[in-house]
Amino acid sequence: MADTDRPGVTEINGKLFMINAKGGFDPMVAVKDQHKVEDTTVRNIFQFAEELSAQVTRFKDHTFADLAALDAVLAQQYDTKIGGQKGNRTYTSYDGLLKIQVQVADNITFGPELQIAKSLIDTCLVEWSADSREEIQSIIMRAFNTDKEGKVNRSDIFMLLKLEIKDPRWINAMKAIRDAIRVTGSKEYVRFYRRRTQQEDWTSVTIDMAKA
Repeated sequence: MADTDRPGVTEINGKLFMINAKGGFDPMVAVKDQHKVEDTTVRNIFQFAEELSAQVTRFKDHTFADLAALDAVLAQQYDTKIGGQKGNRTYTSYDGLLKIQVQVADNITFGPELQIAKSLIDTCLVEWSADSREEIQSIIMRAFNTDKEGKVNRSDIFMLLKLEIKDPRWINAMKAIRDAIRVTGSKEYVRFYRRRTQQEDWTSVTIDMAKA
């Protein structure tokens, strides 16, 4: 490839310049060799990455289309649809050595009732301070500590709902948490498994399509 054909290189008045990270132009002869090599390496790898990303996206689209077609055939033949809770589905080869699982995960956020729940729980903690177990306090602290995006720890919030505490304020707090739950959508994930014999455990075939 001629220098004039390289991405990130432009010709001005017969001289070659490389576009820098600020959008300016550096004379190509002044750019260090290691920076030129790094630029070329990054661009080569990135080209493969984009091609692979597009391939995974096409594979994902074909996979869902093929499974949807299978679901339609089964629904027409048996007047029902395949799938369990929330639309989770499992497909296997006839010999039982290949398995495809489709799992549906809800996208969940929490409404303003969550702050009411926190206030009630804080009241309980003040009164229980001498008696409450450290593990319960730890779960509560983790549940309401927000991450960089300001989101609470969803798994620990749900863990609070499993604690059996009879205090009426705690019961009201758990009701507030349940009322705060908002299902804003869902996303389907496909996972692939195989085994060499029917007696062996399944091993996963790793294809990360979550962000495709």
